[in-house]
Amino acid sequence: MRHLTLPLLCSVTCIAMPMEIESKVLASEEDGFQPMLNGKDLEGWVLVNTPPETWSFEDGMLICSGKPIGEMRTARMYQNFVMEVEWRHMIPRGNAGIFVWADDITAKGQPFHRGIEVQVLENAYGNNRSHTTHGDIFPIHGARMTPINGHGGSRAFPTEERAKPSPEWNHYRIECNQGNISLAVNGKIVTRGTHCSPSKGYICIESEGGVVHYRNMKIKRLPDTPVQPADVAVAHRGFRSLYSGLNLDGWQTKEETSWWAKDWTLAYDGKVNGPDTVLTSDEWFPSDLTFIVDVKLKDEDSGALIQLVDKSSNVVASVDLSQIGVAAALDKTGRWNRIETTIVDGKLSLAVNDQQLFVQKELGERSGKVAIQLVPTGTVDFANIYVKD
Repeated sequence: MRHLTLPLLCSVTCIAMPMEIESKVLASEEDGFQPMLNGKDLEGWVLVNTPPETWSFEDGMLICSGKPIGEMRTARMYQNFVMEVEWRHMIPRGNAGIFVWADDITAKGQPFHRGIEVQVLENAYGNNRSHTTHGDIFPIHGARMTPINGHGGSRAFPTEERAKPSPEWNHYRIECNQGNISLAVNGKIVTRGTHCSPSKGYICIESEGGVVHYRNMKIKRLPDTPVQPADVAVAHRGFRSLYSGLNLDGWQTKEETSWWAKDWTLAYDGKVNGPDTVLTSDEWFPSDLTFIVDVKLKDEDSGALIQLVDKSSNVVASVDLSQIGVAAALDKTGRWNRIETTIVDGKLSLAVNDQQLFVQKELGERSGKVAIQLVPTGTVDFANIYVKD
């Protein structure tokens, strides 16, 4: 039995500015800034789908290992603010990002949040018509933004190439105000977007394969302004991740060679089917809980059960993706599905891809502690395994 150290449960300065300010070199210091990192631990941050091993400190710098792909976020939401940070990639072609106005957990079938991303790419990654390494800004996974200096899509491109290559330091100043966002790279505003939605949410730091150093990360809150409910990101619901993205710690199975920790995806290869393929959480949870599992059935013969069992191995609740009602709500083979199950007072509510299928369906006699089981048939990928108990 292996044990998982569970993660803790948390770019852009953006004031709407006229075009002529684009040529203005901004001062590096202003009154009202507060540090976002204390230089020793992640107080004030939430490890959404990355484990503690992803993040460390050295000489006051935050170091991101890049593994697994995922994010951490602030513990509090921000609406209007100015954020400044220095960063450097330690590996050529490194990839990372800073998200603003993001939801509490990652989007369906994705290692990243819905929000607005400020790209942090190392110069050797290269520039083309679709992206640059000099401070692109774009909405991701359902967010919206109108770009200034776009190329026909929703991505805003910088007006100048100002980023420095690894291992040199770069300075970002991100200003967000009333749904508008601007980015100054090394002292000059080069990228902007307007009409962002959400325009209130969390700030995230992205891990995406490259080793990145951050220092002097600070923020200045600006006065709140009226915001429509539809433009507010999903607030903290109490979910925590049960999958590290690095290994199978925290889970047990008799078919360890068939399960693969493939970064943010937990994959089953389908070579063996039967009771030994079940993956069971080491942790036991109260029988009243909510859990989310993203599932991708990779071929027509694939299937999966997501169930709760008690300490006598009795099945307390089961979601069978082959059941007629559930199957009808699934996306087509090869695409991700989000399964959200809530049990309260012995009654089950089930949503599949945001479609409510059951509401307070009677389960019978309540049980004590329960474990979560993933039961695959054929080739199946799982991701974004969250629990709220």
